[in-house]
Amino acid sequence: MRKRKRRPADAAELEMTPMIDVVFQLLIFFLVTLKQEDILSHLDVSRPAPDPNAKQEETFKDLLTITIHRYGYMLKGKNRSIEQLERDLTRLASFSKSVSVIIRCTSDSQHERLVSVLNICAKVGLKKLSVFSM
Repeated sequence: MRKRKRRPADAAELEMTPMIDVVFQLLIFFLVTLKQEDILSHLDVSRPAPDPNAKQEETFKDLLTITIHRYGYMLKGKNRSIEQLERDLTRLASFSKSVSVIIRCTSDSQHERLVSVLNICAKVGLKKLSVFSM
């Protein structure tokens, strides 16, 4: 009788360690080269249109209006940069945190600007906020 050569049982198996290494290297490569975009700049939010029949409420002495337009911010009728606006709101909040802040947004203003103003108000402690669309 002739003896048959036995093949080792593990000869047909593939090594998994190198494959797992390659998969992890590809994963790391794609994570490192991924272009991350700012999520807040692409918010798809539709603000409600202003009600033409709404009555103008009487103004209070502790009322501050911030207007956000396409090119920046307005406070008390003067154009402000975000740094100037933050400085003014910090100074105002140091005197009184009970000031009501009305944030008016024009239809062509960017959502990022609104989020920036809301973040500043939260940072300085102003909590009475209203947001309106124009």
